[in-house]
Parts: sequence; structure tokens; C-alpha cells
Amino acid sequence: MANKRIDQPTGTETVGHEWDGIEELNTPLPRWWLWTFYICIVFALGYSAVYPAWPMANGGTQGLFGWTSRGQLAQDTGTAEAAHQAVRVAIGSMPIEQLADNPDLMKQAIAGGRAAFKVNCSQCHGSGAAGSQTLGYPNLNDDDWLWGGDIKTIETTLVHGIRQHGDDQTRQSAMPPFEGSFNPGQLGALSSHVLSLSGKVKDSPEGAALFAQNCVACHGAGGEGGRNVGAPRLNDAIWLYGGTAADIQRQIQRPRAGVMPAWAGKLDPVTIKMLAAYVHSLGGGEKFVAPPKEPAAPANVSN
Repeated sequence: MANKRIDQPTGTETVGHEWDGIEELNTPLPRWWLWTFYICIVFALGYSAVYPAWPMANGGTQGLFGWTSRGQLAQDTGTAEAAHQAVRVAIGSMPIEQLADNPDLMKQAIAGGRAAFKVNCSQCHGSGAAGSQTLGYPNLNDDDWLWGGDIKTIETTLVHGIRQHGDDQTRQSAMPPFEGSFNPGQLGALSSHVLSLSGKVKDSPEGAALFAQNCVACHGAGGEGGRNVGAPRLNDAIWLYGGTAADIQRQIQRPRAGVMPAWAGKLDPVTIKMLAAYVHSLGGGEKFVAPPKEPAAPANVSN
């Protein structure tokens, strides 16, 4: 301390020691900085007393307020679930064909269906619902529907599935195998006619005659399909198992048919409704048309 002196250029006292001729000036911290530092210390002590802060042998200090981030998360989650439950109740109480009349509720249903689709349906139909021709998973973005594309029909398909064993109301369709029924020339002519229905190749008169004899009953004279039996359209260039001549010939000889699970019992009715709303919104959804009402039976009037 005896080595303290006043630094002439700055007029500041030194601390009294030096390193290789370099001395340290005894410059005090600014008052505002010191007071800020002291306030931070007091705040930290108060914070560690009010909130959980110090680890202990069997846990941690609880804090005077009893607040925890886990408790706050549980509270926020409960609030969100309560709001979500109100929406689910509203969707569940409304007939699905009337959802479109309530745009806000429909928007909520689509959002919920999008989340449910990613968890339950994207494994087969893909995250973008584009499907797969290789595996026979249909594209849900187009307007090609085997059994109908209105929101009520989509819900029915989700509920009962397609070729789902054990469900008496599941969608059922079966194309008979024609392996051995046609010689190679006939098979080629028939596939050419099928391709001509969508304008891909020139028609074959022999193929048209074979189509009329074997295929019209289900697919229609113009290849328009039949939703009552789940027969696909053949005149729209949309193919489930591929649209080349080889693909068509394989399907004629050895038809492939996929299975979609019935979601009733696996998902609750509200989630199925939301899934139907989401699939309907993808771009190919059709307007719901209520079936005509049956005429009322005449009253039994006695004389």
C-alpha cells in the first residue's frame, strides 16, 4: 500500500502494485452501476424465496407462492382442453351434413381432422393425402370417389371401413378375376378400349364388344362407374393401381382390392366427423344432397 501514488496524466490514485511496469488505477465503479448491482442481489434473494429455486436432497424448495412451471403448464393445458371440449360438443351435437352451414365450426372441424389425419391416416394415404398407386391407396385430393364424396358418405366410409371383416355395414365391392377368360389379343383389345374411354389411345371395336359383354354391368357403358357397388370410373384417367396397358391387363386378370379399417370403436364419433370434414375439404368433396323423403302413408279413414 506504501507504493500508492497519484498518476500524473489522469490524476487518479493507483492501487499500489504493478506488473512489469504496468500499474492499475483505483477507479471506482459508477454509483448507478453499484446501486443496480445491489438491487439485482436483493431481487435474486427475493425471487429464490418466492419461487422454487434451491435443489434439496429430496426435491427442491417450493417457494412462498407454490408456483411451478409444471403446474402452470397443467393449468394452461386444462384451459385449452376446456375450450377444445366446447368445440367438440358443438360438433358432436350437429348433424355432419349441416356443418357447412356454420363456417366457424366447420373450420374448427377441419383443423381437428387435419391433426387426426396425420396420426391415423397418413401412414397409407400420405401426409398430403396423395395416396399411392403402387400400393393401391387412393388419392383423396381428386374428385374421384368409389362410393361418393359428400361429407356424409365420407363419414360412413370412415365409420365402417372398406372390406372390413366383422363389420356388417362395411363397404364391399369385388371385381371377378378374368384370368384365362381372354386370349392375349382380346386382353390387349379390352385394355385399349378402357384406355380409350379417357382419350389415351384409339378405341378398339373388339375391345368395345368385350367391354359391353363383361364390364358394362358395373362400370357403365361409358365407363362412368357405379357408386352403388363401388365400381370405379374408367373415363377420367384417374387410376388406383396404375393406368398403363400392363396395369389394366393385370387388374382384369388378377384384380387387387385394398382394405381400409373401420374406425368406429377406434376413434370417437366426433373425431371421425372431423376427419370426414378434413377429407371433404381437400379439394374433391361434393355437396351433400339429402335423399328424397318417402311419401307419407295415406291415413286410415273409416266411414
